[in-house]
Amino acid sequence: MNSWKDLALSVIEGKELSDEEAFSILQSPDDELLELLHGAYLIRKHYFGNQVKLNMIINTKSGLCPENCGYCSQSIVSNAPIEKYRMVDKETILKGAENAHQLNVGTYCIVASGRGPSNREIDHVVSAVREIKQRYHLKVCACLGILKGDQAKRLKEAGVDRYNHNINTSKNHHENITTSHTYDDRVSTVEQAKAQGISPCSGIIVGMKETLQDVVDMALTLKELDADSIPVNFLHAIDGTPLEGTNELDPRYCLKVLCLMRFINPTKEIRISGGREVNLRSLQPLGLYPANSIFVGDYLTTAGQEGTRDHQMLKDLGFEVDFIKEESVPSQSY
Repeated sequence: MNSWKDLALSVIEGKELSDEEAFSILQSPDDELLELLHGAYLIRKHYFGNQVKLNMIINTKSGLCPENCGYCSQSIVSNAPIEKYRMVDKETILKGAENAHQLNVGTYCIVASGRGPSNREIDHVVSAVREIKQRYHLKVCACLGILKGDQAKRLKEAGVDRYNHNINTSKNHHENITTSHTYDDRVSTVEQAKAQGISPCSGIIVGMKETLQDVVDMALTLKELDADSIPVNFLHAIDGTPLEGTNELDPRYCLKVLCLMRFINPTKEIRISGGREVNLRSLQPLGLYPANSIFVGDYLTTAGQEGTRDHQMLKDLGFEVDFIKEESVPSQSY
């Protein structure tokens, strides 16, 4: 194989990676890591320049989930000591949007635990989204679980820009992670969102005892799904979950996974998501050479890095925050 730079330039020209090339990224020697990151950055820069998209989550409903996902502290099989509560009131959701707006976040993510939303919960989210859209120049992403009936249509009409439903792992590995819903259930929800004109967001969790083949399959599945946004989570094994004690990842491998996602999905938003702080550790800034998006603030049941540190990291890298600009507000760049 030629250099990582040559491979990157061929991807920009429209080449799709072979299985051999995909595996070579994950298995690349550590002493080639900077060259690999440079190749991934060439692709990222071609499509996104030095801009970074900021996303923020609000966990509107915590725990109380009947699903048996092995990674999740909110599932029925988890004994993790997390806070549990029903859907928060609209004012709390609106306050979160105000906070996101003040931090120049581009996408505000409304997340709720559970298999899927009830129609009453959809009513609640729809009401909040309509008001958010009236007040702020924010993109809104909903992550409410498996959709049914006309729920996706109602979310679209309310102003939801994006719907997140992660595939999480490969089809082959799915039953090792959860059996309370199928892999096809997840794919179907992504397709429902797309059918209503909602931008599809779907991603993965790495570090759940999957094989390299599983990781490659995940990247290819997301390409086939044409997911616009791909959150890449790195397992933060929480005590009390079935995957408690799992610790397969190191920062260099995490960077190689991000590079793989960029090479296979060159035009898509690749977002470094849950677990970046505990798995990338001191190498976090390098992740933004293949990726062009991060979460700021906390995740669902685990703490993230302080937003001020994230902004300082972007400033130190010389990257620009990509956010929806109001005419009366001057653009901010680092």
